[in-house]
Amino acid sequence: MSSPNGIDPSVPPSGAGCVECDADGGWWFHLRRCAQCGHIGCCDDSPAKHATAHVRATGHPVIRSFEPGEGWFWNYETSEMSPSGPHLAPPESHPADQPTPGPAGRVPKDWTERLG
Repeated sequence: MSSPNGIDPSVPPSGAGCVECDADGGWWFHLRRCAQCGHIGCCDDSPAKHATAHVRATGHPVIRSFEPGEGWFWNYETSEMSPSGPHLAPPESHPADQPTPGPAGRVPKDWTERLG
C-alpha cells in the first residue's frame, strides 16, 4: 500500500525504459520513476513527456530520477526537489549500459534539435 506522501518503497520499476515510448517505438532523453507505482516514463525534455503525463493521469505526485548515479526526487504537488529520499525497490536506475538518450537504435541522428 502506498504511503500518504506518494511513495511506496516496495514497488519495483515497470521496466528499463519508458513504458509508452517502448510501446510506440519512441525514444527518450532521461527517465523518471513514479515513486508510488513504479511506472517508468520519459522526462519533460523528451519529445513525449510521459512521466508528467503519468502524474496528471494518476495523481501520483512524486517521481525519482531513473538515471544511474542520480537519487533525487521531485514532488509535483509542492514543486519541491529533494536530493535524496527513501530507497526504492531495485533496480534504482536503468542499466548503466543503456545509452542516454535511449534506447539504442531508436534515437534519431538529429536528437539534439528535437529536445523540448
